[in-house]
Amino acid sequence: MSEKITPVLMAGGSGTRLWPVSRKSFPKQFAHLTGDETLFQASARRLSGADFAAPIVMTNADFRFIVAEQLDQIGQEPGAIVIEPSGRNTAPAILAAALMVVQDDPDRLLLVAPSDHVIPDAQAFRAAVKAGSGPARAGKIVTFGITPDRPETGYGYLELDGDAGTGAVRPLKRFVEKPDAGRAAEMLEAGDFLWNAGIFLFSAATMIAAFRDHAPQYLDGVEAALAEAKTDLGFLRLSPQPWNALPDESIDYAVMEKADNLAVVRFDGRWSDLGGWDAVWREAQADRPAERGVVTDVHSTAIDCDNVLIRSEQDDMQIVGIGLRDVMVVATNDAVLVADMNRAQDVRQAVTALKGRGAKQAEAFRRDHRPWGWFETLALADRFQVKRIVVKPGAALSLQSHHHRAEHWVVVSGTARVTVNDSVTLVTENQSIYVPLGAVHRMENPGKVPMVLIEVQTGSYLGEDDIIRYEDVYARD
Repeated sequence: MSEKITPVLMAGGSGTRLWPVSRKSFPKQFAHLTGDETLFQASARRLSGADFAAPIVMTNADFRFIVAEQLDQIGQEPGAIVIEPSGRNTAPAILAAALMVVQDDPDRLLLVAPSDHVIPDAQAFRAAVKAGSGPARAGKIVTFGITPDRPETGYGYLELDGDAGTGAVRPLKRFVEKPDAGRAAEMLEAGDFLWNAGIFLFSAATMIAAFRDHAPQYLDGVEAALAEAKTDLGFLRLSPQPWNALPDESIDYAVMEKADNLAVVRFDGRWSDLGGWDAVWREAQADRPAERGVVTDVHSTAIDCDNVLIRSEQDDMQIVGIGLRDVMVVATNDAVLVADMNRAQDVRQAVTALKGRGAKQAEAFRRDHRPWGWFETLALADRFQVKRIVVKPGAALSLQSHHHRAEHWVVVSGTARVTVNDSVTLVTENQSIYVPLGAVHRMENPGKVPMVLIEVQTGSYLGEDDIIRYEDVYARD
């Protein structure tokens, strides 16, 4: 029996309330919102060390290379990166993780945690996990509750058993849905309610037994998805047919609200799920309150403002606010959010409205991340598009052709190995090459530094779906 705990990082969410910085194509867990590391990287580092095994990461196909790259950047090897064929909420994902380890060690503890939370004191959190490990090994499902410091309406709550003592681990009386403002104030005053952090600690055998007792409809489908899973470039791709037929429910609804073997570890340290820009504003002031509540970045200026967040994601875009009160302003290179601070939870409505209008800014950035690097559109008009493309050392784009466009590539830095039909050419800085319409071509970076080039596309249709792949080292369709 291993004493190490296996972290299970949930990394498939979209984070619409932090639009425009968080979008479906590159959500908040992979963004730099509060420090030098992304939220995902900080979560992985927090759940590492002598007491933890390599993590299992549950994600989707679009994010698999981002997960692998960000773990590599912090020098952490994953135990497994599991690709969910579709989002079915947290219940089947957690069961899949438990089934993955139960054969090797049914007593192995798993710690399920979202990958987009902020917990600055990692040592204190590890101590809370240690406090919960004893009850978890004894057959409890341990959940973690955060000591509230305000009447928050954006979180669910955990009601503790009032008859329990004052120890770190307490029995759970019930789950409480997100309250209105009046009820939230009452619960804060009562003192026996905690915020539900959505973090769980349990043994593999305990969780599987809980599903068998309370949500047996998941077992056959998840077992089949695992039995028919395929390894894909080091990722574990679950079988789509059984997985997609599973109910779409959270672990709270499927299991936790029905189980009678739950316990709660109270965590008194700082915590935030960064569920909106108001949370980012509060987090920025956690260590040192800002004068007049003004939070800006190096590209923003506030003049005679109170309780504002002004943030620019672009080095060449300066934002100036004058006389603002209780306002948040967040700008990227293709979208600007201006909202009342008290309406932070409504930002998701902006995403819905933009999707309804067909605006690509609802879900995608100008910068598109790919396993080989990234590209961004610099100019787009009728019959032409200009892109900047950055290819990582040793990486290669797929061997491909296009029906509707030709391309002209100019290398800005580094060296490109370019295949055009039967010709292979090394193209260095300040050199260019032309790819005719219909030509079978590939771009590679044979060097040890990133390769940057400018691509000019011309043609009748310039969409990303005008592509025929013949070979691809990343096994994309």
